[in-house]
Amino acid sequence: MEDFFKETAMLTGNMYNLSPLQAHKICLRGAILVDVREEHLNRHKIFDVANLIFCPLNKLRDLLPTLPANKPLIVADASGIHSPEAVKIMMDNGLAGKCANLSGGLVSWEHSGLPVKINYNERIPGNLVSTPLPETKD
Repeated sequence: MEDFFKETAMLTGNMYNLSPLQAHKICLRGAILVDVREEHLNRHKIFDVANLIFCPLNKLRDLLPTLPANKPLIVADASGIHSPEAVKIMMDNGLAGKCANLSGGLVSWEHSGLPVKINYNERIPGNLVSTPLPETKD
């Protein structure tokens, strides 16, 4: 399975990057989406794919041996800021050619109209609370 993403993904430096639509198509073919968001950030919205593994970035090094090495791994986070770091860690530990970064993370995935599961009982920490604007005098 070496270089699984070679024909599909854009290579930037030495890292494969997938658009949300590309990633979704590959997930439908059996790839595993590895969500590296911290636990408190993945309770409200999650990717709605058949093969999803939660592996917070701060635990990735310890959990690497538990990741399937025989399947393509698509690494995602909330907005694509931290997932490249996770892909680099995975590549440095023998998963080069077997992992790719989801560009734009969950934000781009959802913006592309791809499926997400929403738990309305959970709120993302730091959400803005609707507060009235102060009154102004004309």
